[in-house]
Amino acid sequence: MADPSVAGATRGVVSTASTDASARAIERFAALTSEIRGCAIFGPDGVLAASGGAEQWSEAGMTMLDAADRAAGARASQAHVATEEGEAFAVRLGDFAMVAVASRFTLASLVFADMRAALRDTRHRPSGARAA
Repeated sequence: MADPSVAGATRGVVSTASTDASARAIERFAALTSEIRGCAIFGPDGVLAASGGAEQWSEAGMTMLDAADRAAGARASQAHVATEEGEAFAVRLGDFAMVAVASRFTLASLVFADMRAALRDTRHRPSGARAA
């Protein structure tokens, strides 16, 4: 889904995220449900944090984001692909993106909401701050 309001939605938001804050966001997101198989957060320079190896996620995540952009005909703000084996999700917030893989039949709206919260939390929290 292309979202022309993405640029306007990020005004006033710090466009940096630390690897530590991203790693904490990945841990919190993955702990929300046992249905999440893995996930990664991408910044302008590549993978900031991942539930597995960054090299695994780098190519697969960027491939999904690129395919979503081509399908939308613009920069996609979110994407969802479901197969019999599982589901893949991608969300963008400004210069950052998150990709996640889940078991089949997860509630997509909740996964998207949790992914957006993880990205917002990563982008807003200073690198040394901890979640309450």
